Amino acid sequence: MGILNVTGDSFFPPSRISGTEEAVRRALAMVEDGADILDIGAESTRPGALPVPECEEIKALIPVVEAVRRALPDMPISVDTRRTRAASLSLEAGADIVNDVSGLDLPDESRDMLALLAVRRVPYVLMHTKGTPDVMQISPCYKDLFLELMDFFERKIELLTKSGVSKERIILDPGVGFGKRCKDNLEIIARVGEFKKFGLPILIGVSRKGFIGKLLELGGLETSTSPENCMEGTLAVSALCAMEAVEIVRVHDVRENRRVIEVADAIRRSRDV
Repeated sequence: MGILNVTGDSFFPPSRISGTEEAVRRALAMVEDGADILDIGAESTRPGALPVPECEEIKALIPVVEAVRRALPDMPISVDTRRTRAASLSLEAGADIVNDVSGLDLPDESRDMLALLAVRRVPYVLMHTKGTPDVMQISPCYKDLFLELMDFFERKIELLTKSGVSKERIILDPGVGFGKRCKDNLEIIARVGEFKKFGLPILIGVSRKGFIGKLLELGGLETSTSPENCMEGTLAVSALCAMEAVEIVRVHDVRENRRVIEVADAIRRSRDV
């Protein structure tokens, strides 16, 4: 899944896109580099990010979805939004998947989002988070991380299916970096195969995130946790995900990640023969 950020404050500046023409160029390049899905978002959800007004998100998002759909009529497009109206308009504009980082925990949005998903019958990425982006990294803590994650997915899957959403359309994202400490992120990655118990596709998004920089800093390899220094660490996680048969990795650097995944996946398939 290639990331297309139509924002001015994404945590990784080179990923920021301004306007439809640049978005289409980037989308075409990602497809050439091996992307299977394009994820378009117009609101940064980096730690500390403040909400973007709904009208601004929609104004930035919809023209890009329309333009990318025209350029790539058969390419699966995911829309990265927490808002029902933005999701609905994006689906009308040609998007295929709703990627919602809210975990269905926004009181003013969740009921409407459930109704939209039941009517539109599209795949939905259900992500675990602990708080909204502006506060999620303020001292997050867990008594038992995996117990909470498993309970969350069980409850939300039940909520979705009771609301008329087919279980087969649900994709699970444990939310690396969303209300998680460095050790929590490591535990999720180390135990990612345990999410297979739900029998649903798994999405992992770690691309260039700060905890990778912290690991490099702790190892004495780096003195900055800047996302510019975190591509190789991202590739390491993508390789592990391929070895665990994780279905989707969400990345900024499609070409590099695709090549790592192809090799790691070949090794896994050889091992499993």
